[in-house]
Amino acid sequence: MTTQIRLIAGLSFIDARLDELKDEFGDLPEQLDEKKIGLDKAKKRLKESEGILEEIKVFVAQAKVTLVQLKDKEEELSKKQFKVKNNKEFDAITNEIQHIKDEHENLSKSLRTEGIKQENLNNTIEEQKRKYDELKSEYDELAKEFEQLKKEQGSEVEILEGKRQNIESQLEGDYLKEYQRIRQFHTDAAVQVMRGSCKGYKVPAQILVELRNNEDKIFIDENSGRILIPEEIHLDEDIIDELVA
Repeated sequence: MTTQIRLIAGLSFIDARLDELKDEFGDLPEQLDEKKIGLDKAKKRLKESEGILEEIKVFVAQAKVTLVQLKDKEEELSKKQFKVKNNKEFDAITNEIQHIKDEHENLSKSLRTEGIKQENLNNTIEEQKRKYDELKSEYDELAKEFEQLKKEQGSEVEILEGKRQNIESQLEGDYLKEYQRIRQFHTDAAVQVMRGSCKGYKVPAQILVELRNNEDKIFIDENSGRILIPEEIHLDEDIIDELVA
């Protein structure tokens, strides 16, 4: 016979098994998440460095072209300077040549500075790639271990989750909410009474009588805070098959 307390008992039995399966993973999921965060950060840093390096390369390429153009313009003005007819034109060209020389010198300094940056950045990127590859290898190893555990558990988790949903759909809303509330504090939200006791505390005789005679009502142990399951209910695979049939 399907009663509310039997449904709670079945739900508790399934959750206990799901908890066991989850415990097999230990802190592996957390390790995997942390490693993924570290891997993403390492990838982001590498991409940022590669982006800066690309900007430097563009600047260097453009600067080299500009330096050649400035030199050509200087030579052109020097030739023109010998053909001028008055001092005013000569002085104007002289000033222009000096301006070009200054621009050439400043750009040359910038080019040398960027060259040093480029060399340092290349070393940084090499180290970042090494670190990224190291983290990727560690992440892949953890992911492989995680997938292997999932494979070993096979379809058991999926089957249990399906049965769990079936039982939840049969439970009254308030009872399900109460079970879920207690699960937030105790993984064993429902505990079976053993020889009149629950979690080492004696259950009042009147509660034991009501518990046996009214399986469509849940009783909360005042000491442990868990839902009480009558001793007469056998917690095994048979009760699950009975409830989800």
